[in-house]
Amino acid sequence: MTAKMVLSYAPPVFSNVEEERLHLKQKLAGAFRLFSKFGFDEGVAGHITARDPEKKDHFWVNPFGMHFSQIKASDLILCNHEGNVVEGNYPVNRAAFAIHSQVHAARPDVIAAAHAHSVYGKSWSSLGRLLDPITQDACAFYNDHSLFDDFTGVVLDIEEGKRIGKALGHRKACILRNHGLLTVGKSVDEAVWWFITMERSCQAQLLAESAGTPIIIDDGNAAATYEAVGTTEAGWFQFQPLWNRIVKEQADLLD
Repeated sequence: MTAKMVLSYAPPVFSNVEEERLHLKQKLAGAFRLFSKFGFDEGVAGHITARDPEKKDHFWVNPFGMHFSQIKASDLILCNHEGNVVEGNYPVNRAAFAIHSQVHAARPDVIAAAHAHSVYGKSWSSLGRLLDPITQDACAFYNDHSLFDDFTGVVLDIEEGKRIGKALGHRKACILRNHGLLTVGKSVDEAVWWFITMERSCQAQLLAESAGTPIIIDDGNAAATYEAVGTTEAGWFQFQPLWNRIVKEQADLLD
C-alpha cells in the first residue's frame, strides 16, 4: 500500500469488518511509531491496545519486546481476555494484559487504551496529584481524569488491573501514581491523542510550577474550553495531522 495524505474531517465508515480491522491495526502501528518519535519508549515498557471490531472481548496489542519504532500492522498480536495470544507470533506483555484487559472489560465504550512510561507523565505521577487547568490544552482533562493513588510494583495481577479500571471510572484518563499515564478513547486516534497532549500538559505544569505559581483557569472558562478541546470528536480530529505525518514519513508501518 502506498502512503498518501488524506485530509479527514470525520471517522471513516467501513463496508466490512475486515476493512475496519485493517484500518484499526494500521492506526495502532502508526501510534507506536509516534510514541517512539516522541520518546515515550522505555525499554519494554508501554502498550497501546485496540478492541477487535468483531471479537469484542479480544484486543490487538504490541508484541512484547519489539521496539515501538519497528512495529508494523502485521506484527500486532491479538489477545483474548484470558491473556492468550490467539493471533500472531509473539508473546504478550503480562502487564499489558493485566491492565488493558480489565480496562476494556470495565469500559465497553472504549475501543483503545494507551499507557507508557513517558518522562513527564511519570514525573508528574510521583506527586500524586491531578492536573490543574492552567492552559487551554490542559482543559481537555478538566473534570475528566482521575488518580490511581497506589503503587505496588509492576502490574502483573488482574486484580490490580480491576482497581485501575475502577479508578479510571467513566473518564478519559487516569494518572497512575509513581507509574505514568493511562488514556482511553472511542478510537485509537482519540486515545493516543489524549496521551500525547496529557504528557505535554504534565510537562507544562512541571515547568510552570518550577518558575512560580501558575494561574488557574476559573471553573466556567475551564468547562467551556473543555467543550471545545476535550470531546471525543476533538480528540479524534487532533490526531489526524500526526497520522498523516507518520504515514508519509514511515509508510512501511502499514504493511
